[in-house]
Amino acid sequence: MVSSIYDRVEPDLAADGIGRVTIGGLPITVLDRQQNARMMCDAAMERPRGGRPLYLTSANGEVLARCYREPEMAELFLAADQISADGQPMVFASRHLCATALPERVATTDLFHDVARIAQDEGLSFYMLGADEDENARAVEAVRRLYPDLDIVGHSHGYLTGEALDAKIDEINQLRPDILWLAMGVPNEQRFMVEHGDRLTGVGVVKTSGGLFNFLSGKNRRAPGWMQAMGLEWAWRIGQEPTRLFGRYFVTNPIAIVAMMRASA
Repeated sequence: MVSSIYDRVEPDLAADGIGRVTIGGLPITVLDRQQNARMMCDAAMERPRGGRPLYLTSANGEVLARCYREPEMAELFLAADQISADGQPMVFASRHLCATALPERVATTDLFHDVARIAQDEGLSFYMLGADEDENARAVEAVRRLYPDLDIVGHSHGYLTGEALDAKIDEINQLRPDILWLAMGVPNEQRFMVEHGDRLTGVGVVKTSGGLFNFLSGKNRRAPGWMQAMGLEWAWRIGQEPTRLFGRYFVTNPIAIVAMMRASA
């Protein structure tokens, strides 16, 4: 347990005017999906950080479990400007353990479409960075079909290092996207922001996106609505990828429950 880290973190409720509750030790923003989408688009236009993008990430049960046990992981998430709840069990926990209940789950796979609709109407631009080359291309193609008037100024796979990565960051800054969707998986995308976020001077907002591109491309399917509402999307994912995910959730689910019970307010 990384209580020493959590004990010294006091979420700043006044700096951005957005309320937060603590769930499993992490400060979670109290916004619904539409409010979150509107906030992202406003921040992309206003660029409140000046030469540094607003850095947004998300947490679910697996993230809570890993942050609870791994100080380095907790530090990566606490470096974000805002953390949203991408897990229905976190919403359930907030209703019983926190002073303010979260209004709803803010799943990145849903939030993307909320933001895309606003961006298309208001002329905001996207850059999509992450996944492998084929998956990235298929995700971008799907988004362009869904939102033909959306300005996607560029896209790239996420397997870049050294000089290639430096050149890509320069390219992104020159293109000046309003919103950069960063899909490298946890904790690679959070580590990317800690190491390179300050260099993204031409970007308005960065939103970490996990496996978003796999859903956009059609490679992965969402759980049925009733499973999402009951907080059982993890079970659906195990059914889709049992070899890869069964052991992970078998370990992290109990730890996440302990983290929410012991470190929520």
